[in-house]
Amino acid sequence: MKMEFSRKQITAIIAVLMIASMTIISNLAATPVEGQLSATQPSSGPVPAGVTPGFTVKTVAYISVRPTVVGLDQTFLVNLFPVPAPNANRKFPNLKVTITKPDATQEVVTMDSYVADGTAWFEWVANQLGTWKFKLDFPGVYYPAGRYLDGNIITATTGGSNYALSEYYQPSTSKEMTLTVQQNWVASWPVMPLPTDYWTRPVPYEYREWAQISGDFPWRGPSKGALWDQLYPDTNPYWGGYQLSGMGGPWRGTFTPLVQAPSSAHVAWKEQYGIGGIVGGDYGTGIADTSIFSGSGVSRYPSIIYAGRAYMSLTYDSYAGKDESKPGTGKTAIPYWQCYDYRTGELIWERPLEAGESAPNVIEYFNQGLLPGGQVSITSDELTAVNFLSISNGFVRKYDPWTGAMVANVSIAPLTGTGGTYYMNGYALGVQDLGASAGANRYRLINWTTFGTSSNFATRIQSNITWPWNSLPDTTDYNVGISARTAKSFAAGAPNKTDVMAASLKTGQQLWRVSLDEWEYSSSTDYADHGKFAMLSEQGYFIALDLNTGNVAWRSTKFDYPWDEPGFGGYNVLSAYGLLYRNAYTGIYAFNWKDGTLAWKYTCPAAAPYETPYVDANGTTVYSTNIGGAIADGKYYIYNTEHSATVPITRGWQLHCINATTGEGIWKVMLPGGGSKHTTDIGPIADGYMSIGGSDGYMYVFGKGKSATTVTAPNVVMPKGNGIVITGTVLDLSPAQPNTPAVSKDSMALQMEHIHKQMPIDGIWHNETITGVEVSLTAIASDGTVTEIGTVTSNGYYGTFGKEWAPPNEGTYQIIASFAGDDSYGSSAAATTISVGPAQAQITIPEQPTPPDYTMTIIGAAIAIMIVVIIVGVLIYRKK
Repeated sequence: MKMEFSRKQITAIIAVLMIASMTIISNLAATPVEGQLSATQPSSGPVPAGVTPGFTVKTVAYISVRPTVVGLDQTFLVNLFPVPAPNANRKFPNLKVTITKPDATQEVVTMDSYVADGTAWFEWVANQLGTWKFKLDFPGVYYPAGRYLDGNIITATTGGSNYALSEYYQPSTSKEMTLTVQQNWVASWPVMPLPTDYWTRPVPYEYREWAQISGDFPWRGPSKGALWDQLYPDTNPYWGGYQLSGMGGPWRGTFTPLVQAPSSAHVAWKEQYGIGGIVGGDYGTGIADTSIFSGSGVSRYPSIIYAGRAYMSLTYDSYAGKDESKPGTGKTAIPYWQCYDYRTGELIWERPLEAGESAPNVIEYFNQGLLPGGQVSITSDELTAVNFLSISNGFVRKYDPWTGAMVANVSIAPLTGTGGTYYMNGYALGVQDLGASAGANRYRLINWTTFGTSSNFATRIQSNITWPWNSLPDTTDYNVGISARTAKSFAAGAPNKTDVMAASLKTGQQLWRVSLDEWEYSSSTDYADHGKFAMLSEQGYFIALDLNTGNVAWRSTKFDYPWDEPGFGGYNVLSAYGLLYRNAYTGIYAFNWKDGTLAWKYTCPAAAPYETPYVDANGTTVYSTNIGGAIADGKYYIYNTEHSATVPITRGWQLHCINATTGEGIWKVMLPGGGSKHTTDIGPIADGYMSIGGSDGYMYVFGKGKSATTVTAPNVVMPKGNGIVITGTVLDLSPAQPNTPAVSKDSMALQMEHIHKQMPIDGIWHNETITGVEVSLTAIASDGTVTEIGTVTSNGYYGTFGKEWAPPNEGTYQIIASFAGDDSYGSSAAATTISVGPAQAQITIPEQPTPPDYTMTIIGAAIAIMIVVIIVGVLIYRKK
């Protein structure tokens, strides 16, 4: 049963969630900014003795039950709304609903209303057959004069809503509502299954179930844990933050929940952004210069994916024709920000970034502005606004996703560095340095909000506590509210020790510090999640400490000898689905957060043994995975490379898609090719698409594309009994390779490598075959009779198909060819018409008389002639 909310109810629900979410950090601030609760508070019931209200309000109580007919044990909704409303920052306490069941027993529900609109609602289960009755009693409320916030009177002089006069809302009782409970359930709106075909934005409001796949990138929200359960025990799992069991936060590594990810090696589109590949000539197998590529390393991809649109910054040469008339551009490079369709690459808009601007990289959803004390001002439009944020260089800047226009520019000058970590929707944590003279209080951890339009940063601060370090580590578990970090131990005689320490985000106090007889591989390979801090040791394993106590929780299964045991691998770890992932030189490892045991290992066998020096524990030659991966939709994406790859580049490196929970390979493809640098990572994943850039100078976007099916048949009337040949094509319409044959998922890597990398169409060893896709053929006669002609497989090299069929009856047939689609393509179909006439008349050949047989006469004559010739020859010979 689906709940239905009014706009006011939705606003109130979001407000409650957002206020609750702030308490992750701000509820333990040293001095609450909203002030203290007053000793005098509203009271329900009669007017208190000795009190004369400033004025009295007559009320009418309303109750609604929906639906009015339900099935046994089915849920129904009860809405309550006394009018008039209590007004801003006040609420109706102790609304009383009396439920009379068919057996005359009664149950009473008492609850407070939402703030401001005075409404309330609850759901109930119809557990008895018969007629139910409902009545709302509004007890009356006396509101003393004062400043109200969130339903209470506060002592603060600012914020909230001030009422100069007291008021009394008189009691009232609603009309009685009835509900009939029958044996059979009443049907609700049907569940909309998740899409398996090609789909586009916007997602219809009716498709609520699609919320679990239509998320955006980057994800910022608390993962489920003890604190989340405490704050949001009854919320919808896809509302606001995300209740997802056993998933790490988004603050280190790339994990994106609530999205679809590509299940095939199919390239939807690509774009060249630089010069790559072998230079040749005097430089032989050296690769092209990559210094012209934007960003670090050799990759380029979007920083934000929102509602199917990709947002990316790039730099144009001023000679490229971009804004040439702008004064002062000269010959300098021009930074631009652009928006394009992530499915197709079609440019939607682009604009230059003005001086002082920086492209955003996070999303702020639904600015409520309902903060303690009400100190952040908002407009009504901001209640449902979505903005993009750039937090850098002492400013937080907001941008409109529709136009790219900057809509806010606020100084965050007290904070050091970039301004902090945007740890969840609307909130960031930053560190302020007060200088050495402040002593033990030098560093302050400031929890601040990005919501609202206030230009006064002080009004944005939610808490300000002493912090022991000069920064907030990425290794922070926001579920338990604890940060951890490491430091080299310089104790005498212990050069290989590592110190680990932890601090509470709630109190700012350092909780513990321990010294381990372990040599940390790199701080970038540490991770905090599941209440533990995991550190990669150069002794060949992870060691996990309990974040609350500092005690060793476990040491993981050891990495394989010889290459992985010393810790060789990518400077990147990820956490998702209860697993801790590390990309090592001979494969990807997944360890259980619970006890450190190895869940699985995925290896990448080399195409030829002489291409790479790396061997796994079984002696198999393998490709290295020294790079950062990405996780989404239960899949782990990684590609082969190595630290500071040497030239010539290793041949056969691939992009891999792996089942993130089992370690089984799903697909792999030799695209986009390895690079000479190791800083390239997998790009954003959303809406079923993933981008990645490589040293070949192209950004590739993998994901499902559109297909096109055609069908033809003879366009003349065919006699009954004659066979016809039905032909057609199934083609790929994706911008990366339009009008090329659609191929099977098993052949996709071979097809993409051939089209985009000029690899042999039969594979590097010339032993592979490309196969097409299945096409179903159906005939519908003019009388409605349906005949399944059969299924054919298209030609993988040409996209064509054909099948012979003999129509059984006279008449007109509609021939339908349909391709159901798969992980690579959306479905498509086509139809044509044939006409079948009467069978051809049978031709009768008349009987002819049998001619005389002269065979023996001819033979006798021939023999006589031969005898005469022989006699003549003998006579002539004798005369000589």
